Amino acid sequence: MLRAFASDGVLAKHIQGFSARQSQVQMAQIISNAIASKGNAVIEAGTGVGKTFAYLIPAMLSGKQVIVSTGSKNLQEQLFLKDLPALTAMLGIAPKLALLKGRNNYLCQYRLDRQMQEASHIEARLLDDLLKINQWAGMSKDGDIGGLTSVAENSPALPLVVSTKETCLGQRCEFYDACFTRKARSRAMDAKIIVVNHHLFFADSVLKDTGFAELLPDPDVVIFDEAHLLPDICVSYFGQQSSSRTIDDYLQKLLQIYQTELSDTGQIAQFCQRCLAKLSDWHNGLFSIAESDWRVLLGNKSIALASWDLLAELTALQKLLLAHVGRSELLDDIAVKLAELNHKLNHFFQCDNPQAAYSVEFGSRFVMLRISPINIARECQQLFVANTSWIFTSATLQVNRSLAHFAKELGISDAKAHILDSPFDYPRQALFCVPRQLGNVANQQQALKQLVDVCVKAIEAAQGRTFILFTSHKMLEQTALALRTRTQYPLLVQGQAGKQSLLTKFRQLGNAVLLGTSSFWEGVDVRGKLLSCVIIDKLPFVSPDEPLYRARADNISRQGGDPFTQVSLPQAIIALKQGVGRLIRDEKDCGVLILCDNRIVNRAYGQAFLNSLPPMARTRDLEQALAFLRQIP
Repeated sequence: MLRAFASDGVLAKHIQGFSARQSQVQMAQIISNAIASKGNAVIEAGTGVGKTFAYLIPAMLSGKQVIVSTGSKNLQEQLFLKDLPALTAMLGIAPKLALLKGRNNYLCQYRLDRQMQEASHIEARLLDDLLKINQWAGMSKDGDIGGLTSVAENSPALPLVVSTKETCLGQRCEFYDACFTRKARSRAMDAKIIVVNHHLFFADSVLKDTGFAELLPDPDVVIFDEAHLLPDICVSYFGQQSSSRTIDDYLQKLLQIYQTELSDTGQIAQFCQRCLAKLSDWHNGLFSIAESDWRVLLGNKSIALASWDLLAELTALQKLLLAHVGRSELLDDIAVKLAELNHKLNHFFQCDNPQAAYSVEFGSRFVMLRISPINIARECQQLFVANTSWIFTSATLQVNRSLAHFAKELGISDAKAHILDSPFDYPRQALFCVPRQLGNVANQQQALKQLVDVCVKAIEAAQGRTFILFTSHKMLEQTALALRTRTQYPLLVQGQAGKQSLLTKFRQLGNAVLLGTSSFWEGVDVRGKLLSCVIIDKLPFVSPDEPLYRARADNISRQGGDPFTQVSLPQAIIALKQGVGRLIRDEKDCGVLILCDNRIVNRAYGQAFLNSLPPMARTRDLEQALAFLRQIP
C-alpha cells in the first residue's frame, strides 16, 4: 500500500501531477491497520485529503470482501465506473467488482408484463413510454433504469414498472430466474468489492428488504463514505414508516381484482369503498390541522376517532379477504401485506413508546407516518458486529475538534478516532465574513432586508459566481423575489428545475447566482472560478417544534442533560460545515464565505462553530470581503 502512494509508485506513474499528500497516506495507513486488526475507525478527512483513493487502495490490496457504501448514487457510480476501473488498471489486480442499487432502480419484468397485458386500457402517451421500456427490457443485460435513455427520467411509466418490496412475489414469480434485482444481488455475493449506497445497505441489513433468499453478503470490511449522513438514515431504518398512499394503492388494486377476477364477491367492493371513505375523512382531518407531531394530534378527539374508525374498517376488510384466500394470487399477496400494514397502523395509533418520536409528514394528497427512535446507539451496536471491520469517513464529522458526538450517536465508542485536516491553505485561499450591524435573525423582515442588501453587494463584487444557501424555503422564495429587480446576473432558484440541471446551467453560464436550501448544502462540487462566493442566511439549527428533536430534548431533560448542547448545537455545526464546504474545492480555489447571522460571534456557543470550521481568515468588515471578491480573476 505504501509503495502505491510513493513518489515513484503506480499513482505517480499514471496520474499527471500526482504528489503524495501526507494526510492521504496517513488515512490509508489507518484503514490498512483497521482491516488487518479487524478494528473500527472513524476518520474526518478534510476536503482535499483524497479520501477516495485512501480507502479504495487498502481495500483492494487487502484481498478481503469489502462493501463500500456511499451517501449518493452519483458518488456510487463515480466509484464503480471511474475510480475502481482506474485503480485496477494501475495496481495490476482484477478483483470482482459489483455495483448494487436499491431495488427501485431495476426494472421488474413481472410488473412490466402486467402493464402490457392492460395495454388496451392505457392512454396513448403512457403506452408509448411503456412500449419503449418493453423494447429496452429485451436488450438490457442488467435492467438498471439508469441505462434507459429512450424515456424521460420523470416519466409516469417508470413507477409502474420498477421493482418494489410491496409488489415482489419472490420465488413465486414466473420471472424469478430472469429477475434483474435477483441477478444484481447474485453478482454482489461473488464480488470482492461491492459498491452500494447507505439506503440500500440499511434496507438490506435492518429491514431485510428482499423477496429472495440471499441478502448482501456478510463482508470482512464495510467502509462508509459520507458517513455524516448515517445518524439520520439510521433513525429512518431503525424506526418504522407507513404511507397512506400504500393504503390507497391496496384498496384500488382490490377493486381492480373484484372487477377483473372475482366479480361474484360484491362484499370486497363494498368493504373497499367503506375503507376509502374512512381514509378520506381521516385525511381531511389531518390536513385541516397540519400538525406534524402525532402526540399533539392524538389530543384532538375527532382525529383520534377517525384514526380508530379507519383501522376498524381496514381490519374488517382484512378478515373478509381471509375468506377468499386461494382464489387469486394477487388477492393473497395483498391480504398478507394489508395485515402487516394494519399491524403498523395499530402500533402507530397506540403511540405508547416514550423512547420514540411519532410524526406525520404531509405530501400533496397523502401522509407518511413515522416512528423514529430517539437513541439509535443500541440498534447500531447490534448491527456493527465484531467480526467485520467498520470504517466511517467524511469531511464533516468533528464537533469542536472532537469525534465523540458522532461515535456516541452510532454506539461505536470503541472505534479509533482520527481528524485529518485539509491540506488547503485556507488562511490565504478563503475569507470568512460576518458583517457588522446585523440585526436579530429572529426578526424575519429585518433579516430579509439585510440579507438581500448583502447579497446585492456580494453578487456585484463577485460578478455573479455565487451560491446563496438557506435554512428555509420561505426565506429562499422571498430573497429570490427581491433579487430579481436588484441584480443583472442570472438567478437559478431551487424548484425551477432538478438539482443537476441547475448545477449544469450554473457551470455553463459562468456568472450565475444559485439559491438553494438543504439539498445544495452538500454533495455539490463546483471548482475554480465558477464559484467565488457562498452566502448563508443563518446558522442551521433544527426547529424546536420538529417531533424527533422535541422527543430527544424531552428525554435528555428528564436525565438532567442539556438538549441544546447535546443535540441542537452538534447537528447545526455539522450542517454548517457542509454548507461552508461548497466554497473551497481544490488548492487553486479562492473565495469568500458570508454568514448573515451574528450569533456566531456574540453568543458563547459561537466559538464551538468557529473551532469546527476550516481556519479561514476572518473579518467583520463587509467592504474588506467585497474587495477580496473583486480581486479574484
